This record gives sequence, structure tokens and C-alpha cells, in this order.
Amino acid sequence: MGQTDSQFKAFIRVTIEILKEIYEETPNEKLKKLIDNLQKTLED
Repeated sequence: MGQTDSQFKAFIRVTIEILKEIYEETPNEKLKKLIDNLQKTLED
């Protein structure tokens, strides 16, 4: 059984928060790009 749209978005939100914590500890351009892309996914 697949995920609903709201379940997928919740997963993305949790992932973004974790990645932001990692980014604060170790800034990295690729990580920032990943965070930005995931954020855009939520906005679409």
C-alpha cells in the first residue's frame, strides 16, 4: 500500500528538519541544495 500525499509531506518535513540540524553542525553546499529541493517539493 502506498503513502498518501499528506503522509509523504510529513516524511519530507521530518527529513528537512533532521537535515537542517546536520547542516548547522557541518555546513555543506550539497546538503543545502538537498534541503532547498525538498522544501520546493513541499511547496508544489
